[in-house]
Amino acid sequence: MRFAKRRQARTGRPLPVFRLGFLLLLGLPLATFLVTGMPLEWSIPTLKGFNFQGGVTVLPELIALWLALSIYTASFIAEIVRSGIQSVPQGQVEAAKALSLPAGIILRKVVIPQAMRVIVPQLTSQHLNLIKNSSLATAIGYPDLVAVFSGTALNQTGQAIEIVAMTMAVYLLINLVVSALMNLYNARTLLKER
Repeated sequence: MRFAKRRQARTGRPLPVFRLGFLLLLGLPLATFLVTGMPLEWSIPTLKGFNFQGGVTVLPELIALWLALSIYTASFIAEIVRSGIQSVPQGQVEAAKALSLPAGIILRKVVIPQAMRVIVPQLTSQHLNLIKNSSLATAIGYPDLVAVFSGTALNQTGQAIEIVAMTMAVYLLINLVVSALMNLYNARTLLKER
């Protein structure tokens, strides 16, 4: 962030974020793939005996969990972002239009920074809800954290109280880490008063 600001102040041009993002998104994995000796094998599923071998197996439970959590959470996040954008006073947008700024710049430099102050706290809660809702994967038979702890470990040890306490502790730890990271980000986006 500081490098981008210094570069823009020095040259007068913003950092080419799209090109750098494209390079990181595609170039870095491609470079890693090439450096590691291109370890990629394709296998076509073939019927051997009574079952198929080769290819990729995608569990239907994983697809069901992914679709359900994605659609459910996306609807809430979309509403959070909409409310955040609508919370920006219309006068701010009109002032930016009066300066003849393009719509994309208005959105990036005026609306989104102010909307993030409203979006981030709600988004933190939604991320924590997503983590907790992922425990419902056990209900559709997907082997997640709860299934491993409460199913396998509980059947092997018979220590119900300890296993449930461990499950709660792991979820608590994950939620505390996510909450701390989101709170750090929220502290950076807050309006600093003088």
